[in-house]
Amino acid sequence: LRLVFALRFMALGVRSHYFPTASSGAWHSDWKSARATFYAAADPIDAVGGACGYGDLEKNGYGKATAALSSVLFQRGQICGACFEIRCVDDLRWCIPGTSIIVTATNFCAPNYGFGGEGGGRCNPPNSHFVLPIESFEKIAIWKASNMPVQYRRIRCRREGGVRFTVNGAGIFLSVMISNVGGSGDVTAVKIKGSRTGWLPMGRNWGQNWHVNADLKNQPLSFEVTAGDGATVTSYNVAPKDWEFG
Repeated sequence: LRLVFALRFMALGVRSHYFPTASSGAWHSDWKSARATFYAAADPIDAVGGACGYGDLEKNGYGKATAALSSVLFQRGQICGACFEIRCVDDLRWCIPGTSIIVTATNFCAPNYGFGGEGGGRCNPPNSHFVLPIESFEKIAIWKASNMPVQYRRIRCRREGGVRFTVNGAGIFLSVMISNVGGSGDVTAVKIKGSRTGWLPMGRNWGQNWHVNADLKNQPLSFEVTAGDGATVTSYNVAPKDWEFG
């Protein structure tokens, strides 16, 4: 059994773009060094899937503003959904001056220990590395540059609409993919509640897919989502009582 539904909603008390934050004003981390390469999608299927579980990136609103991250950045999927600003540095020949891009972490660049860090092992630890769609790469550097030195920093994510939940599963097994999260973008904890249950903690299955074993049929579903900066949004009865698998 595959997709059941995808609910789009504006979480209570939250503007459409952001999770609530403890402090106002701009939020970003310091600039850090990394390298970036690109891929050119030979087939539309290349934009579908990924280690975060977001599926079709175009259909789900991420477009080409995405990146696969090396092991040290990917953090076993914890970083999925986070936003980064990336700029090209230290190469006057290939960099496009004064430009930067904002991308969302949507995939994992697996290490290849059969090659060195300058060859096929660019995503090997301890390398900080981003693999970008060529459409994004070409906004900051000439494509002929290939493997470029860059700087990056975490920034807050801007999202239109509300948090989205896509529910899969069967029987008492529910798997919920959480996407379109504003603010820090990543998710560190999720709880789910039916009208006849208390709040049940969900476990991270992989990427931003969270699961629970519970009989929640014939009950409206509520969710509590906690982001990486500690902000929490509680959204009540976002799935109607008569939801059903398939």
